[in-house]
Formats: sequence, structure tokens, C-alpha cells
Amino acid sequence: MTITTRKATLGGLASLGVLALLAACAPAPTEDGGGDAATSDFLPCIVSDFGGFDDKSFNQSSFEGISQASEELGVEFKQAESTSEDQYTGNVTSMVDQGCNFILTVGFALANATRDAAQENSDVQFALIDSTLSNDDFSPLTLENVKPVVYDTAQAAFLAGYLAAGTTKTGTVGTFGGMQYPSVTIFMDGFADGIAYYNTEKGTDVKLTGWSKESQEGLFAGGFDDISAGKTLSQGLIDAGADIILPVAGPLFQGTAQAIAESGKDVAIVGVDSDLFETTPEFAALYLTSIMKSMTDATDAIITDAANGEFSSDPYIGTLENEGVGLAPLHDWESKVDPALVTEIDDLKAQIISGDIVVTSDATPK
Repeated sequence: MTITTRKATLGGLASLGVLALLAACAPAPTEDGGGDAATSDFLPCIVSDFGGFDDKSFNQSSFEGISQASEELGVEFKQAESTSEDQYTGNVTSMVDQGCNFILTVGFALANATRDAAQENSDVQFALIDSTLSNDDFSPLTLENVKPVVYDTAQAAFLAGYLAAGTTKTGTVGTFGGMQYPSVTIFMDGFADGIAYYNTEKGTDVKLTGWSKESQEGLFAGGFDDISAGKTLSQGLIDAGADIILPVAGPLFQGTAQAIAESGKDVAIVGVDSDLFETTPEFAALYLTSIMKSMTDATDAIITDAANGEFSSDPYIGTLENEGVGLAPLHDWESKVDPALVTEIDDLKAQIISGDIVVTSDATPK
């Protein structure tokens, strides 16, 4: 466990239209800030899951969001980096004890620790990334001081599945997850549906190995920190004929890249959470695209609102319509993908936004 205080530096962090991003279910964020009297006593804090803040995935994107907001507000922030699951409760409690009045908790696994701390500290505001709250009997729970930040990634994953089905040369694509969390399986469900839609439209029989939407069964690494597990699962998918792989497992995509290199085969990766071409360019040639969640800008906006006294517990749901989710550019793969397929994907995106196509998952945020 690492707990530190940081004065944020903006560095190369990008801002992608914060006002549009938060327009879905929560009130639009304000643009005020600048470290005035209203924010001088504001202390935002962040707690990671055990993937850590350099996971090249949602922890890192969320960390960039609080860094960006703190820089804009002219305030310091505290961080607690978890290295194991048994640290979640202690890390959240530590942030409360250190006087944090806004705490960003990152990941489905921190939901219960966030809930318990919020119930015991009604004067502290929380935002929970990638999860809603529930009681111990799994019934839904709403707290006035907790804002769920969730993403309908099935929408963007549908587009990625269609793209993969139209790009594969072997007729087989694969996927695996880190753990069977809703925030993981929602990617896999949307991906499966995109492939199925392509098959229906084109009369093809592209197969998905590693996940069944119908049975909700598939391949999982058992965690998000064992790169070798990602490599082993990817080797199995490659051996099964997959030439495009979607690893929904945080940094375990690096194991997928290792497996591809050792196989000597022409296999592509579909990334998740961030544009892997930008965050991990050493494997740039392997990325067909990435299914992105705009976490950096969402967290920046939510923190800024909290600092300005405009915190809302209304859930933020990222969608294609509000640009909370989307596909990354094809980058090095642009010349390898049929332009007609890209046009079809643009049309499908418009149909999802209009409601003509409805993408669903058991994990779709409500």
C-alpha cells in the first residue's frame, strides 16, 4: 500500500470535451475553478484497485483525471495505491482519516469498501468508477454522497465485434477477461453481439471463442495482475485459430502481445479502457482498435463540480451518444481494413445512438 500527497502537474494529459461527456444522466459540469476561496479547503483523493495507477487501463486513466482536475483547481490531492484486495477498506478509511472531502474509488472491487465508508461518513463525497452500489443481498442501493460512474461499453464493444468479424482472416476471434465482473463481461457481451450481427448481415459464420453471451461462461485469468496468465490464455486462443483477441483484463493485454510475438502469426489485439496505441506504443503494430471509456475527462469534470459545491449523486453513464465510450482510431491498421467496413461501422454507431439498434447486456448500467 502506498499513500502519498501530490501537487498535480498537467503534463501531456488531454481534455476531450468535458461538458459534452457528462451530459447523459448527471448535471453538466461547470467550468469554474482556479484555486479560489471556494476550493482552497478542497482535498480530493483517489484509491486504486490492486492494478495500481500505472496499469495502462482504468486506474491510470482515473489517476490522470484527478491530476488534471487538481492542476486546474490549484489544489493538492492524496492517493492510496492498493497492492492487494485486502487493502481496499483500509485505504479508503485512511483517505477519510486524512481529511479528504472527496474520494474517487476505482473499480468494481471497491464498491463495498466505498459503500461502507460513505455510510459512516455522510460529510464526505465519493465517486465510484465502474460500479453502482448494492446492499449485502445485492439489492440496489443509492446514497446521497456517492456518485456511480459507469459505462455502457457494450455499445462500443458491439462496433469492435463487427469490425473484428469483418477483418478476421481465419474466421475465429477470441476474448478473455480478468475476473467475471459486470464491468468486464459487458465488453464481452457487446463484442459477441457485434460478431453475431455481422454474421446475420453477411451470411458468414465468424466464431467467437473464450466467451458465450448465452451461458455467461468463458475464459478468465482470475485477476488483473498476472501478465503470464494473459499470455497463457492468449496462446490457447491463438492455437484455437483466433487472429483477433480482445483481452478485457487491464494490463494482461501485454501477455497477449507476448503470445502473439512468440507465435509468429498475424494476430491483432482489440484493447479496452484507453487507446492502447497511445498508452502502450511498444505494441502499436498489433492494435486493431481499442474500446475506450473516457474516464480521464469524466473524473476531471466530477471532481471540478465537487470542488465548486455542485456534487451530484446522479449516476454518470457513458454512452456512444455522449462520447463516454467509443472506438479508437485504427492507426496502423487503417490501410489493412476495408474502407467500406469502416463506413458500415459509422452507420451502426448512428443506429445505436438513434435507438434503431439496441445493444443489451446483463451488465448494462441502468
